[in-house]
Amino acid sequence: MKRDKIRVLPISGTPFEMGFTHGATYCEDIQRYAHERVHLVMQGKWSGGVAITREAVLDLAEQLVPAHEAFAPDLTDEMRGMAAATGLSLGELIVVSGFTDFVDTVYAQHQSGSRIPLDDCTAFIVPDSLADGQGFFGQTWDMHDTATEFVILLNVQYDDLPSAYVFTTTGCFGQIGMNDAGVAVGINNLMAADGQVGVTWPFVVRKMLQQTSAEAALDVLRSASLAGGHNYLIFDRAGNGYNVEAFSTRIHVTELEKDALVHTNHCLVDVTQAVAQARPADLQRTSEARKSQGEKLLQERPITVETLKAVTRDPEAICYTGRPPYHVETCGAAIMRPKTGEFWAVWGLPSHNEYERFVL
Repeated sequence: MKRDKIRVLPISGTPFEMGFTHGATYCEDIQRYAHERVHLVMQGKWSGGVAITREAVLDLAEQLVPAHEAFAPDLTDEMRGMAAATGLSLGELIVVSGFTDFVDTVYAQHQSGSRIPLDDCTAFIVPDSLADGQGFFGQTWDMHDTATEFVILLNVQYDDLPSAYVFTTTGCFGQIGMNDAGVAVGINNLMAADGQVGVTWPFVVRKMLQQTSAEAALDVLRSASLAGGHNYLIFDRAGNGYNVEAFSTRIHVTELEKDALVHTNHCLVDVTQAVAQARPADLQRTSEARKSQGEKLLQERPITVETLKAVTRDPEAICYTGRPPYHVETCGAAIMRPKTGEFWAVWGLPSHNEYERFVL
């Protein structure tokens, strides 16, 4: 696979038309990715050690459809458009889009043993005061190394809502993004023990990106009946920011203050640790090391976009190449500056490829 630049797809029109464009453009990719993700759930390694049938996986996935419809009817119509273009069911699209939340739901239904975390993301918010009055949100997006080829950048164009650039994968409605109202949203996976039949995180991210302030985006997150656990980071043009550890049954919000905020894949407070599944000791150490290294690298003043590119390329702890036994890799990264509407994205390893600049 050779690809130096990220694929960019503009989508517009009705929600159904947006989903159909996405599905038709990347039909084969989405079908392959869905097949792979369903197969990973069937294996059980990522959801508690129990192998389950394809029928059981898709039956549970279909049970999540009403929660998505109730939470975001427009995004459900977008999913229907994608289904029409790809021939996949809504359940299959929920698995491919919200895999890391879906396996939390599966775990809650079939708890039996330890799980393999599929995460290594490192995310950060830099307040305005540390970046010459123009702060940043940024992160690496790390996943099983088979996901790298599917990374794309959506240019979501609405007539009556904020338009946005959304870093994501084919078949996924949104992972990391910023809209033209200056609201930036990103995520880190957290491994939940309290998953439920609910809404998966890409729907939550996209609905948050329909808002015009960090506070309104936080309200959307608070209102969601979440299927699984994630850390959400929110930053806006006014300089307001939040770090949120959010689970199906617990949520903890930390407001951005004067220091740069770094979060990786472990919970930092007791209230969320109580519903998070324990991480393998080696992966807990790497999560802690990435957080520590990120904080160390963000001591530079002033912090610039070049500083942040260097953070995502850090070979010591942050930029990963897939290797046994977990095969987790830095599949791409994004850096956003809400005050200027600038969005930098890179496909694949930031240490190997160049960032591209986009402007809202």
